[in-house]
Amino acid sequence: MPTNDEDWRQRLTPEQYRVTREAGTEPPFSGEYNEHFEEGVYHCVCCDHPLFDSGSKFHSGCGWPSFDSELDEAGIEQRADTSHGMRRVELLCSNCKAHLGHIFDDGPPPTGKRYCINSAALTFKGGRG
Repeated sequence: MPTNDEDWRQRLTPEQYRVTREAGTEPPFSGEYNEHFEEGVYHCVCCDHPLFDSGSKFHSGCGWPSFDSELDEAGIEQRADTSHGMRRVELLCSNCKAHLGHIFDDGPPPTGKRYCINSAALTFKGGRG
């Protein structure tokens, strides 16, 4: 795994770097995984850590991939985010601290959560196992 900024820049595309290493956000409805509903697992684009199962993905209409729960082993970190004049909860990969997106309390039952994730922060591995 990269250990410094230059290594990350070489490993990631400019958009992946901007989103994951600089806490950027891709434009709504532009991401590769927004309307993606194949069976499999979504991983961190930076370190390949498993984050979300496709069974937790739902169509939220917000313009970004949305999940109602994370994998047990994901251990996604949450921290307060007051940027852009808003009060939100930022989500970070527990393995490499990549910015993934934000979490909101407007998701479907049973969790009521909406993990709003940038496609640029994800890779996808189809199937089970």
